[in-house]
Formats: sequence, C-alpha cells, structure tokens
Amino acid sequence: MGLRVGGVSEDFRKQMLGYGLTTAQILYRMPDHPSLLQTYVWQNYDMFPKFPALTDFLAFWTEKLDGPLHSVTVAHSKLIKPAELRAIDGVFRLH
Repeated sequence: MGLRVGGVSEDFRKQMLGYGLTTAQILYRMPDHPSLLQTYVWQNYDMFPKFPALTDFLAFWTEKLDGPLHSVTVAHSKLIKPAELRAIDGVFRLH
C-alpha cells in the first residue's frame, strides 16, 4: 500500500488525480536460452493512454536488464470514477 500523507494514502491521491491500476504481462527471452520465454507481471498506478510509469519501467528494462523483451500486454482500470464519490458531512464514502 502507498505512503499515507495527512491520513490519505498516496495510492488514493493518485486515483483521485485520474490514475488507474495498470497491469502489464511482460514476456521476455531468457538471456542464456533465447528460445525460451519467461513472464514477468508488473503492476502500478499509471495514466491512460500514454502510461508514463510503464514506459519508464520498460526503458529501464531495455537499458539495464539482459533479457530482451518479446511482448507486453497491458490491462488498465480506473478504480474510482467521479460519479462514485460523494461528500457526506466532510467524510468521503466509496460505494
């Protein structure tokens, strides 16, 4: 879970700014056995449609790691939408 600032988690703050939960299934080739594919699952809050956090992670992977990328499959979901949030006497209640 993200850090808490003023009683609210950083993950919740990101969701309120429009971030959504992004999951990427990354297939990459094994450095010592290039005919074999290995899978890695990455998950973080990111912004659709440009995915800057995922883009940064894949750039890091390409520059620093030995296993060349084969393919990346992305799933994204906004967990909180404006219509699902309403203020009640200063307390936020999620449905």
